[in-house]
Amino acid sequence: MKRKFDIEGMTCASCQLTVEKAVKKLGIEDANVSLLTNTLEISNTDISDKKIIESIENAGYKAYSRNDFNKKENSVNPKDKFDKEINLIKNRLIISIPLMLILMYIAMGEMLLLPYPNFLKGYEGAGLFAFLQLIIALPIIYVNRIYFENGFKSLIKLHPNMDSLVSIGSFSAVIYGIFASFMIFYGLGQKNENLVMLYHHDLYYEAATMILTLITFGKFLEVRSKAKTTDAINKLIELQPDTVNVIKNDKIVETLLDDVKVGDLIKIFPGERIAIDGIITDGISSVDKSAITGESIPVQASVGLEVISGSVNLTGTFIMRAKNVGEQTTISKIINLMEEASATKAPISKLADKISGIFVPIVIIISFLSFVTWLILGYSFTFALSIAIGVLVISCPCALGLATPVAMMVANGKAAENGILVKNSEALENLSKAKTIIFDKTGTITQGNPQITDIYISEGYQREEVLNIAYSLEYNSEHPLSKSFRNLNADRFDVLNFSSIIGNGIKGEINGKIYYIGNKKLLLNKFSADNEEIEKIFEMLSKKGKTVVYLFNDDNILAIFAIADVIKNTSIEAINEIKKIGINTVILTGDNKLVADEMANKVGINHVKSDLLPQDKDKVVLEYSKEGKVVMVGDGINDAPALMRADVGIAIASGTDIAIDSADLILTKSDLLDIVGAINLSSRTLKIIKGNLFWAFIYNVISIPLAMGIFYPIFGIKLNPMIAAFTMSLSSLFVVTNSLRLRNINFVKNTNNIDDDLLIDVNYGKISLYTNYKNDKEYKMEERRLNIEGMFCGHCKKAVEKALGRYAKSVDISLEDKYAIVKVDKSISDDTLITAVEDAGYEVVSVE
Repeated sequence: MKRKFDIEGMTCASCQLTVEKAVKKLGIEDANVSLLTNTLEISNTDISDKKIIESIENAGYKAYSRNDFNKKENSVNPKDKFDKEINLIKNRLIISIPLMLILMYIAMGEMLLLPYPNFLKGYEGAGLFAFLQLIIALPIIYVNRIYFENGFKSLIKLHPNMDSLVSIGSFSAVIYGIFASFMIFYGLGQKNENLVMLYHHDLYYEAATMILTLITFGKFLEVRSKAKTTDAINKLIELQPDTVNVIKNDKIVETLLDDVKVGDLIKIFPGERIAIDGIITDGISSVDKSAITGESIPVQASVGLEVISGSVNLTGTFIMRAKNVGEQTTISKIINLMEEASATKAPISKLADKISGIFVPIVIIISFLSFVTWLILGYSFTFALSIAIGVLVISCPCALGLATPVAMMVANGKAAENGILVKNSEALENLSKAKTIIFDKTGTITQGNPQITDIYISEGYQREEVLNIAYSLEYNSEHPLSKSFRNLNADRFDVLNFSSIIGNGIKGEINGKIYYIGNKKLLLNKFSADNEEIEKIFEMLSKKGKTVVYLFNDDNILAIFAIADVIKNTSIEAINEIKKIGINTVILTGDNKLVADEMANKVGINHVKSDLLPQDKDKVVLEYSKEGKVVMVGDGINDAPALMRADVGIAIASGTDIAIDSADLILTKSDLLDIVGAINLSSRTLKIIKGNLFWAFIYNVISIPLAMGIFYPIFGIKLNPMIAAFTMSLSSLFVVTNSLRLRNINFVKNTNNIDDDLLIDVNYGKISLYTNYKNDKEYKMEERRLNIEGMFCGHCKKAVEKALGRYAKSVDISLEDKYAIVKVDKSISDDTLITAVEDAGYEVVSVE
């Protein structure tokens, strides 16, 4: 279990590293600090929250535990945190900007030839000139005191950060300004005009306040941009209602979400957002799951089916029994996964972390050396101080620290919007480097639900009759394959004396006759003769990896059914897209080689590994990992070892909990096309991160020498501290804005250009069995003519045909002459046929 803490006072990558080191000193190895969300996440440990908080506070930061509250409170909306921070910064800017502009006017208005009051000019106005600047600067310094508090605190604790650079630079400017003001007043007192005018334009109050204001403005833009990166988490948290309608003592009681317990009955009304996971116990409706799974089409919800939190009830009212509450709800787990992914670090960020750890001390040393060097070269104290301040404020460890986490946060949010949950950032990075993607077959490439793919019906039997009998028998069965029959579009007859024949099939009585559905062994137990046509059909279907079952009675075989796990409607397109990228594809299955090869040919997979046990799958992943990064895609318990072994494990959301827990990415729509989208997102994210890091490095490589005044002796180029502060702010803003471009990525969608015959269409065929395949008993059939009144149209003909088809092998009806010719077993009485017709609403005049 993960434990989380909110951290206050972090401003750059150096802060992030300091907090991480402070926690790791306690013996906690797995600690992730996110500069983007200002959070600390650690693996469960025996060390108390109090001790962890103390270590962080000793490092100079504030920490608050999230671990004593329920999940609703734990899921702190990042938007609320950012809004609070934005408002605080905005209030500082409301004071800082107007005062800074006034200060800039007083300090530089005369030089810029602006209208300027005489009482501030020259020697006579020098005292008021200095005093007004100091008075105006003090409120700006006060409202932005956070830089001094954090900066000097970090400096004292020997782990300086970005605030340390800003505070040293602006503080130096203010102290020098106060010194210059003192010298001006001293000169006025001594009536020493030369001394007054020497310090008249070296007050530096405007530089100090400009630095503070511009950095605060840059921080405002940065935080506002960072807030956009957490939109996905914000939306998910907002999907959680605060209350639900719990049924207690036959009354509806509005109950806080935190007070709901497993087993509570909850009433859901149309238009209501479902707050927790549950099983419907009464009612029927349609539910929109698009906010969670991305599926735009609403699904039918009825008794016995599960509904998930975050979904919207569209039409009907229903009652559900709470299944998962608190941290265990689907939406809470998704939020938790996204927060964990945002806190984890991608390997590419390690270089930035190492550089950030030594960056600030080096900058301070460079600033000091620059100051001393220019003094030694004979330049004025003011000039050297200006150089030193410029070096301090232009350096930007913040851009280095944000380069990776901001991009990862945006990528995780984009993935979640498209039904992909990323559990850690390392997996997202590795995905674009994949050399091989290994797929489990059942439930991953296929639907995992067997369906009837082929039906061969004996001549003399009607399709409707056969399907009705098969559907009615299998409706009573609990065998896993019976579900495929229950999906048939057929009518259900009453079945008497139903029983299972263990290991072989089932049987039951319908309209006075015993029917069987079973395997070849059951068929051969009933019939002694062989049939070449049946054997060919059996062999053909078996080679395709299909299960063959037979429908027959004591006299004849009525039909042959083939059952198979059909391919998902996007699997073929997804695998083709993956191959276009240049990634090797492999299928793993416990099925035999015949079945595996057939599946691989259909979907276009390169390599096949069949007849595998779970431990064998793990070995295959290990084998392919020697060639490069390996991605494993699976859904079952038997896939869990391979999912954990792979560089990136991808689980299908419809799979087992164990598979999902073992994976790094989860496809909530169970759509393999989302893997293509995830690969493209991973590739784009890495490019953005590399671009961010390149900018951050190049910016500092160019700007620091420029600020040091290296080009001043030759070209006369010197960087003003105010421009340096503005440039530093733009550096961080660039990194955040560049990362936000990931929001524009379009994911691959199903084009539906797939041969449906490969997927779910049933193939119908005919077989001749009456004379070639029957039991040893005498086979006796006869024709009878029924004269029927009341038949006038095609509908009437169909109704009578259906009624007689329950007993007859064939039915031939003449609407013009009002009769039906039926071919029936001699054991079927006339009364049975007459009753069947009359139950359909028609009158039998006579039977011949």
